[in-house]
Parts: sequence; structure tokens; C-alpha cells
Amino acid sequence: MTRMIPRALCALLLTAGAARAQDVAPPAPGAIRVATFNASLSRSGAGMAWRALAEARTGQVKAVAQIIQTVRPDILLVQELDHDPEGLALAALQDLLRAGQGGAAGIDYPHAFAGPVNTGVPSGLDLSRDGDIVGPGDAWGWGVFPGQYGMAVLSRFAIDAGALRSFQMLPWAAMPDALLPRDFYGDAADALRLSSKSHWDLPVVLPDGRRLHLLASHPTPPVFDGAEDRNGRRNHDEIRFWTDYLSGADWMVDDAGRAGGGPDGDAFVVLGDLNADPLDGDGRHAGIAGLLAHPRVQDPGPESLGAAEAATHQGGDNALHHGAPARDTADWNDRKGPGNLRVDFALPSAALQVTGAGVFW
Repeated sequence: MTRMIPRALCALLLTAGAARAQDVAPPAPGAIRVATFNASLSRSGAGMAWRALAEARTGQVKAVAQIIQTVRPDILLVQELDHDPEGLALAALQDLLRAGQGGAAGIDYPHAFAGPVNTGVPSGLDLSRDGDIVGPGDAWGWGVFPGQYGMAVLSRFAIDAGALRSFQMLPWAAMPDALLPRDFYGDAADALRLSSKSHWDLPVVLPDGRRLHLLASHPTPPVFDGAEDRNGRRNHDEIRFWTDYLSGADWMVDDAGRAGGGPDGDAFVVLGDLNADPLDGDGRHAGIAGLLAHPRVQDPGPESLGAAEAATHQGGDNALHHGAPARDTADWNDRKGPGNLRVDFALPSAALQVTGAGVFW
């Protein structure tokens, strides 16, 4: 499950097309740059991500910092940063970013948030159906230790963590018409949580006092399962959660006991590595397609020259794809796998003005 694969950073400007890596244009006056990045900073043991970031010896860690410093988002959702209760890994990433890397100037994010996730947290149930209740497949979300593959927010602006709505513990079975494969999970079906990591509605206070809600998640990959398609089904429903949430559904209850969707009338951005391409790959396309078509959402369609060039040069499954290769955000196996796909999204609310969008490939 550990994936050290090339991932792109998807960004948009809220108030021009993607640039080459060495020529990232600054935001338009008054614009806010919001981005999502699966940085693949997770490691195989608890505390190892913190040490890797604190020591900053590996090329991968330095490259992640340089990419962030080059794109310079005002608000950034980072996925696959292992979560620890003390916040050591997140603090180490903040420190690393303050020091320039590879010729890029350092950047300070004085505000940050990282909450608990389901990955690696023991469920006490036989979710893998192997006759045992121990191991990464029996955690609420696949992981070898609590907090693996976590996510965090870095921001230049104040984060209202007190207004967070977290849906980490929401049961999958609570979703009407869920694709939950009850025959596979048996008696554990009603207890299984929907989120493989978590779903967050986290408000950020912009300089003019308005609030921008970050609707953040990192659904499970729709693979690594069997004919029951438990991960494909869960991925679909983790994404469908946002469609229902934005429609004001009343079935979801957050971890504080508050029911119902949102955010009511406020600006938002749906952010994350959603692990689903709307046209290609192994996932159930209806989930992401439904979110993209939601009337409260707009899709800026960010692109990059690098993604288009990669698909052309690498060939393989990429030649069979229906989606625009310039919008790809992940570079997977081209001969035995899905090829390059668009799986990372920054989708603002329809009323927001988008002055530019791009993918740093």
C-alpha cells in the first residue's frame, strides 16, 4: 500500500492556465491560491515521517518542499503526511518549508491543522475477513499504525479549528442507498466507518473576514480488493458524501453530534486526492462525476504541459484514455496499471471567481 509515486500539485486562484515548472506565475492581485498535494510523506513506522522531515536528508523530502515553495499556495491541503498526536511531523514540515530548497525561497505557514484519521486505528473487527482482527486490513482505514497516510492543512491565514466539522466516525451504513457490501463484511457492516481517513469541513478566515470552508478528504483507492469491490464501493461513497453534504442532506452526523450538511451559503473548496478519475481508471466513475456536476461546484479544469507530455511519451494505457491527458495529476504504471489519471481536485464553490488554475507536474 505504500506508494512512492510521482504526484502533481493541483492549485487554483480564487477572486492562467498552467505554467512550466520553472515559470509559475504569481497570483492576480487580491487572489488567494488554494492547492492540494499528495506529498507521499508517509513512512512504514510511527515517527519515521517526523524524523525524515526533521533531518531533511532525502531527495524526496527536499523535492516536496521545493515544489510547495515554487507554487507558493496560500492554503494547502497535504495528504499522506503521517499524523501524530503531538503534531511533530506537521511542525517539522513547517520548519522545513521556512528554509529555501533548491533555489526556491522559504515560505512560512503560521497556521496549521492536523486531526486524527481512521488509517491504522484498530477496529477490533475482522474487516479483512481472514479470520483475525489484527493487521492493517482490520483497521478502520488501511494502515499499519494509527495516523499513517494522514492529512494536514497549512495556511497563511487563520484557521478556525473550533468550528471544524469532522466526520471521522460516521458509519458507512448511515448513508442512504450506500454501496456497502454487506455480504462481505457480515456482522461488521453496520460498524464500519465511511471515511478511510476522515472528512473535514474546516473554515479558514480570509484577510477580509470572510470564511472559506475547506472540504477535505482522501478516499481509499478503488483497488486492492476482490470481486466484492469493497474499496471501489467505499471510494465511490466517500466522494458521494460531499455531493450529499453540499445538497443539504440530513443523514450525516459529525463527530460532535451535529446533523446535516453544509456549509450554508459560505464559500468553499472541495480539496483532496479523491483517488477517482471521472473517465478513466478502475474506480466507479459515477461518484466523482456526480460531484463535478453538482450545481454548487465549479470545475476549473486545471492543466499542465508536463502531464500532456508524459502521457504522450509514456504511451501504454495512456493511449486508451478518454480524459484530457493535460489534466492528469498522478503518474501510475503505464503497462500493467491504469496509467496517468486525474485524481486530485480543487473544486471551488460556483459563486467564487477563479482567476487561474493549474497542475504543477
